Amino acid sequence: MSRLRELLRQVAKTDPQLAADLDREVRALESRRAFGLNFERHLPEAVELPGRPVRRGDKVRFLPARGDSPSSVDRELWYVAGLTQAGRVASLVRPAVSGEEPQTAERLVDDLVVLAEFRDPIYPGLVSNGRVERGGDRPFHTVINAENFHALEALLFTHEGKFDAIYIDPPYNTGNDGWIYNDNYVAGDDAYKHSKWLAFLERRLVLARRLLKPTGVIIVAIGDEEHHRLRMLMDQVFGVENFAGNITWRGGRKNYGHLMAETTDYMLVYSKDLSLLLGDGRKWREPKDGVDRIRAAAQAAWKESGGRGAVATAAFRDWWRALAKDDPAVQSKHYNRVDDVRPGEPYFGSDLSNPDPTWINRFDLLHPTTGEPVPQHRNGWRYTESNMTRLVGEGRIAFGKDHTTTATFKRYLAESADQAPENVFYMDRRRAPGHLAKVLGDKRFPFPKDHEVLMRWLRLVAPSDAVILDFFGGSGTTTEAVMRLNAEDGGTRQSILVTNNEVSAADAKALRKAGFRHGDPEWEARGVYEYVARPRIETVATGTRPDGSTYSDGLDQNAEFLTLTYEEPRAVRHGRAFERIAPLLWLKAGARGSRIGEPADDFAVADTYAVLFDLDFTRPFVEAVAKSDDVRMAFIVTEDERGYQTVCAELPAHVEKVRLYDAYLTNATLNAARD
Repeated sequence: MSRLRELLRQVAKTDPQLAADLDREVRALESRRAFGLNFERHLPEAVELPGRPVRRGDKVRFLPARGDSPSSVDRELWYVAGLTQAGRVASLVRPAVSGEEPQTAERLVDDLVVLAEFRDPIYPGLVSNGRVERGGDRPFHTVINAENFHALEALLFTHEGKFDAIYIDPPYNTGNDGWIYNDNYVAGDDAYKHSKWLAFLERRLVLARRLLKPTGVIIVAIGDEEHHRLRMLMDQVFGVENFAGNITWRGGRKNYGHLMAETTDYMLVYSKDLSLLLGDGRKWREPKDGVDRIRAAAQAAWKESGGRGAVATAAFRDWWRALAKDDPAVQSKHYNRVDDVRPGEPYFGSDLSNPDPTWINRFDLLHPTTGEPVPQHRNGWRYTESNMTRLVGEGRIAFGKDHTTTATFKRYLAESADQAPENVFYMDRRRAPGHLAKVLGDKRFPFPKDHEVLMRWLRLVAPSDAVILDFFGGSGTTTEAVMRLNAEDGGTRQSILVTNNEVSAADAKALRKAGFRHGDPEWEARGVYEYVARPRIETVATGTRPDGSTYSDGLDQNAEFLTLTYEEPRAVRHGRAFERIAPLLWLKAGARGSRIGEPADDFAVADTYAVLFDLDFTRPFVEAVAKSDDVRMAFIVTEDERGYQTVCAELPAHVEKVRLYDAYLTNATLNAARD
């Protein structure tokens, strides 16, 4: 409402009565209390683009003098009216604000940084910073250095509706973690810190929902500070009906709480469409703790008994009694019998009574040794007589020594070795910093997430060939988790991780004191992408640390590291930016195999996609695509709609067709209109 009040004050100067009438209506609106989450959306949010060349028409800010922190003047937005002195000096204009006159200025372009506001269309490109190739024809994990909102817009071109799972760990907004909003650290005493946080996250969640498959799942880690607000925001973005769970992570005591020790973090889980997820027959299951040990103990008891079930059962029960009370296997202690029909398999005898009082299923069940009926349950048997006869023949019915005890149904541990995960779990959160320090050889990041926790939940919610996104990538935990999952079970999961190259507040202070500023190589080298995420993933994949020492044998995985660029639409349309658009085409085709890195005079065919640069070569292009069973996508560069449709008609039906550069440019324009 602050902007509206400012406008009312301006109206009052020329028409006091109109201003009074408007003020009365505004106050009436302010008095209404809407149900749900209400917050200031703080538009526009903007991001600095260090290293991006300054162009005419750009929005810019002043870089602070070396050694200084940004001042209020440095936060002001200016427009580049023109460039002089061979592009070294920018002529700037600052629009009138609150009735003031427009301002003009001149600055060296080296002292400016370009801005992108969140309603501005952006035309993204990607440049490679290196890759690891150890996984053969497996898909590449990709790590993108970018502002995550703009990266999400780029991914809408390559991956809309394609992600099986999204995991994010956004800033917890504790008041002391110094998260950045609008390129400025948000202080703990900022009166708008909660609404800024909600506005910041809402814009990204709206795009994330579009990126999920209809059966896709998003997991958002959060702490106490914003948990309640986040759940309401998720309800608004994803729908209350798509809430899938609230996971509580007990990670150890924090005794500095005033009244209670803090022990928990949370993960909110939503599906894009829970009804479709459930209708797809998906169930989240994981092995029960200790199942392998229990089965091994039963097999050992069977062998030692010489194949005598009763003797094996007695020894097996002795094994159970020797377990510690807090042993995770104890939850399955009712599986305390050893079978002789399925030699050495543990089972428990399940009740055979009918759960409902009824006059059906009442018949004599004869003991196999005495031939006499065993005691029948008061409600009758659970199964019909024909089914019971079948189960007896299959050895699924357990009888006592004689007919004086009733029969039970054998439920084998092997048949119920998994279970639904509990929504509360314990994992010491102090393990993760030590693990990361071991990977990199030193401490570089204060609070990474635990890769084993992520492995567990990604294993549960996503298939073994899933495409998984993390757009608050931080130290790179999600990509490590996905790579290790693939190594564990041979899966072909693919991760896309987005992290910016922010430096911590403490590092920023030290770097400024040393005379460096945003954009300097020394500054950028300490950013989280360059200093933590990229070296971590390289180390896990190759087994070699940044200093050349050995961490492990590495993993058979592929990874590529990319930085987002901002292109001119005219250059894109005329094919002059193809080298930076090329990685997006490769990503859209699945990020497998070879990449077409530069334009050709005719056409080019990679392992999984092809690009036609000149319609005059349509016939050989179509023939080349048809020869490959692996080409799944064809990009056709043309402004001729009829020519494009002609090529599409000749290509194989299973090949997805994309028109360049129209589809790319339209994606950017539509995304800006929706924000």
